[in-house]
Amino acid sequence: MTIPDSWRKSSYSGGGDGNNCVEIAPRPSRVSIRDSKDPAYGTLSVPAGAFTTFVDALKDDGYSTVTDFARLRG
Repeated sequence: MTIPDSWRKSSYSGGGDGNNCVEIAPRPSRVSIRDSKDPAYGTLSVPAGAFTTFVDALKDDGYSTVTDFARLRG
């Protein structure tokens, strides 16, 4: 597996919570996800369609971003 080099944080990750979020690195067929507090710890890679379904489910449950969900989960 290749390690992505273009990680993105949520636009809501500014200010004091700038490092309390997840980062994603989208690829054509997969999305890699890591904890911004400890990026060297490891990544999770999921099919792009599954990630889209996950984000849509969060929005349906009232979370505006994956960062909101990650903040809730600690």
